[in-house]
Formats: sequence, structure tokens, C-alpha cells
Amino acid sequence: MNEDVMKESLMTIREMCDTFAVTPRTLRFYEAKELLFPIREGQKRLFTRRDRARLKLILRGKRFGFSLEEIRQLLDLYHMGDSQFTQLREGLTLAQAHLAQMEEKRAELDDAIGELKEQMAWAETRLAELEPTKRAS
Repeated sequence: MNEDVMKESLMTIREMCDTFAVTPRTLRFYEAKELLFPIREGQKRLFTRRDRARLKLILRGKRFGFSLEEIRQLLDLYHMGDSQFTQLREGLTLAQAHLAQMEEKRAELDDAIGELKEQMAWAETRLAELEPTKRAS
């Protein structure tokens, strides 16, 4: 890849922040955790297409509730030399486990919401019964 094409494919920290709606602190944190590997030119960080792809996967993984360690393990499987078979298989297994947890949490929330609505309806009925203007009549 010639130098001009290489430079065009690089993004500054500001461009990364704007593109992915993250803070510079977030990018530095992921770099410190060795999840991103920007090119360093003095104090300047330049992010490659690989960094952008990794950040997209990191953010998606975080949204799905994956830990940074789980995300790191999945990212590290990219270079296994098996056309990403291992990465996809492990990612699917992890995703299935997280989906089951999310569905369980949703069921618990649905139950709690239903119970809260019942309590609120009871309180509204009781307040109506106790309302001073109704008792005086």
C-alpha cells in the first residue's frame, strides 16, 4: 500500500470520536487494555481500518453485555488461520449464553413491571376511596 493510500485510511482520535460517538478517554482506555493499537506519531494517535473494525466490535460487544475480557478473547481469535471459523463459533456460543441471560432478565423485569402496575392500581383505587370529598358525602 503506498503512503498516500495509507494516510487516507488513517483516522485521528477526533475523527474516531466523531465517527463512533465515543470520548478520547474511551479510546485511550481501550488502547491501554490492548484492544486497539493505533499508530503513534509523538503524542498523535492514528487509527487504522483494523482499529475501526475492532472498535465497532468492542462497542457492539459492550452493548450486548460482553465483558472486555470476553471481547478481547473473541478479537484474539481473528488470526487463527481458519477463516474465522473458531472466532465465529466462540462468538456464537458466547452470544447464546448472553441472550439467555438477557431473556431471563427481561422476564424478571416483565414480572416486576406487572406487579408494580398492580400496586399502583390498588393505590389509586384506595386513594379514591379515601378522598376527603367522597367521605364527607
